[in-house]
Amino acid sequence: MLTYERKGCTVRTKMTYDEMKEALKKRLKPKRFTHSLGVAETAVFLARRFGVDEEKARIAGLLHDCGREYEDSALIHEAERRGIPVSDVERAMPILLHAYIGARRVREVYGIKDAAIEQAIWRHSVGAEDMTDLDKVIWFADMIEPGRAYPEVERLRRLSREASLDAMVLEGLTQTILFVVREGHLIHPVTVAARNALLLKGST
Repeated sequence: MLTYERKGCTVRTKMTYDEMKEALKKRLKPKRFTHSLGVAETAVFLARRFGVDEEKARIAGLLHDCGREYEDSALIHEAERRGIPVSDVERAMPILLHAYIGARRVREVYGIKDAAIEQAIWRHSVGAEDMTDLDKVIWFADMIEPGRAYPEVERLRRLSREASLDAMVLEGLTQTILFVVREGHLIHPVTVAARNALLLKGST
């Protein structure tokens, strides 16, 4: 175990950032790896803007999808063998489990022992009711990284430059829920709780 230090950030890990990147590249499909690089880059921009630890954001952004090394059909098994609870919604949509598995894989494969990074990866898919600023940065960076292309993305990118962190994430959660409803999919209750928490926070 070594202590990885950069820009005043200390993370206990077995790998440098470049070593993590090379290991991830071998485990993900090229398109997913490119997406991960984009999220890392975007996470650093957001972290700098909102006063969040940039290096933790960069590492969490890079590794946020490391659980996608598994096929969707294997995710329930991979979650259960790690003792991760699987809800009915997640059984119906196992792709959601990649976030939780990824939070465990950062220790298993990349040797990272950092609770904030693990939590941000765990929460990057459906959010959480009590998201930290790092959680919010990774969650939103995943939505707007340069490779994303969908009708609302340019407006969300503009919010990333102009809005407060909570206002930005609130709009992202709103658009996510609207999209899921339009597609006729299940809405994870944690996503609804995350949006409600921000609305209640803004009303107090």
